[in-house]
Amino acid sequence: MKSNILQKTPVAALLALFCSALWGSAFPCVKIGYELFGIDKASTPSIILFAGVRFFIAGIMVIIIGSIMRKKPLVPKPAEIPKVMLLSLFQTILQYLFFYIGLANTSGVKSSVIEGMSVFVCILVSALIFRLEKLTIAKIAGCILGTAGIIAINLDSSLVSDINFTGDGFILISTVAYAISSVLIKRFSADTDTMMLSGWQFLFGGTVMSIIGLLLGGRFEYGNIGVEAVLMLMYLAFISACAYSIWSLLLKYNPVSKIAVFGFMNPVCGVLLSAVLLGETEQAFRLESAAALVLISAGIFIVNRFNERSDT
Repeated sequence: MKSNILQKTPVAALLALFCSALWGSAFPCVKIGYELFGIDKASTPSIILFAGVRFFIAGIMVIIIGSIMRKKPLVPKPAEIPKVMLLSLFQTILQYLFFYIGLANTSGVKSSVIEGMSVFVCILVSALIFRLEKLTIAKIAGCILGTAGIIAINLDSSLVSDINFTGDGFILISTVAYAISSVLIKRFSADTDTMMLSGWQFLFGGTVMSIIGLLLGGRFEYGNIGVEAVLMLMYLAFISACAYSIWSLLLKYNPVSKIAVFGFMNPVCGVLLSAVLLGETEQAFRLESAAALVLISAGIFIVNRFNERSDT
């Protein structure tokens, strides 16, 4: 797709929402995947191993598709290998290692709210540290509305429970790692193939996570793995491969804030799709969910409505 098409707000919005829908489907599908592979949800090493295999396969998918599209092997040049490794460190290894360990030590509600803050952190890192764009009142207002929406959809008494470093702290570190990875994609994609970056960082990160999971004692119940389990793992890998590749292209041709703000839709899509796939209708169909959708939509509108005007 040509860059001028990806810079059009309606096109960027549709593609970003498509990515959010894919990532949202990962919430229930990962749970289903744990059951199909016989993974104990309390076994963090097995979960890390599962994630590592998923990202490794995602990397293979992107590399194969990218090679077909480019009509040549999608291989990084020697000078590009450090970029791949640095991006993988933040986007896959640190983000997901700290996320899964943190998730094992805090509630899913609190982790969702903290993860939702990644949009705010992403915009702050882009504007204040890397100086890629201006930090405006509209962007701050949009982030506040989006964060309020995530809090609304996750409104629960566990939000005010005790804070702990290995739980809430690790989720926060995961959020910061994601924010840094988004800015790195924006910077590296200026002179580097985004599909190459996406594919090889997944391959490298998935390998590292798989090794860490195995060393920590992670394992699968291989005797119970059937066709459904393999298909679910392939779909989860496809989610990562497709969503991150599209997201990387959007970040390449648009301001970070314009795209990152759509990340607020991830937990909303996750709740709605969990209701469909897991039958968890109690949280999805209630007043708080409708309020969350309104707040997040307002935040996205404000950031995109004033983004072009503030960055010109």
